[in-house]
Amino acid sequence: MIASAGAFSAMSALVKLTCDGLPVGEIVLARGVVTLALSWLAVRKLAAPWGLDRRRLAQRGLLGFCGLTCYYIALSRLPLAEATTLHFTTPLLTAVLAWRLLGERLRWPGIVALLLGFAGVLTISQPAALLRASGLDGLGVSVALVGAGFSALAYVSVRRLTAREDPRVIVFYFPLIATPLALPWALWDFVVPDLSQLAALLGIGVTTQLGQLWLTRGLALERAGTATAVGYVQVAFAMSWGLLLFEEPLVTTTVAGVTMIGLSLLAIALSRQASAAPP
Repeated sequence: MIASAGAFSAMSALVKLTCDGLPVGEIVLARGVVTLALSWLAVRKLAAPWGLDRRRLAQRGLLGFCGLTCYYIALSRLPLAEATTLHFTTPLLTAVLAWRLLGERLRWPGIVALLLGFAGVLTISQPAALLRASGLDGLGVSVALVGAGFSALAYVSVRRLTAREDPRVIVFYFPLIATPLALPWALWDFVVPDLSQLAALLGIGVTTQLGQLWLTRGLALERAGTATAVGYVQVAFAMSWGLLLFEEPLVTTTVAGVTMIGLSLLAIALSRQASAAPP
């Protein structure tokens, strides 16, 4: 899950570099085309490349596309800090949904990890406008929260599918569903990319593919709520990209937030030890 967070943070950095020159729909389509090609190469020689439970696989792909679309729309309507904070309600929602739908029970270290990690995200993003409930686009906030819900449902769906399906097949269905759905959106405002933008789009697709594959494997090995809580470390990775690529300053609140996220990872490790211990 940490590797997945690293890959997704690299993807986000590439999206930030690209979105000034290309429409969001075009980025979503390019991401889908690249990951679809890579996924097909990974599954074409499997005994069941189209999977066993195709209805649930298609459902997972649709949920993932809806979550991605809502997140990108929120990014276009909200400040980055507020959009990020709302997006990282996903692990909290995933833990609740996994408890209700999968019967997964979080031990106290896992609960501490969820809350501490989210507190770290709040500390880093400093969503002052969100806390004052003023100056934010109402539609953007609503779409961001709906997107977090879709993403949480997608994670629970992946967790359920990993009991029967090959992780590569689960990953394959995301671009299989998302690419045709993104096509009309991209064609509505298409811009011909230059070579540097093409390279960035390819990088977005590759990092997405790696992130999805590692995410799926992580959800196969760990409870959904605990596994997605590890994704909070993506904020720390994003801070590193901000320093390296965008010359964003390192402030005290960022260091404090990253420390809290690190402590949340320690709590997750303790949770795994508690789960492995004999009763």
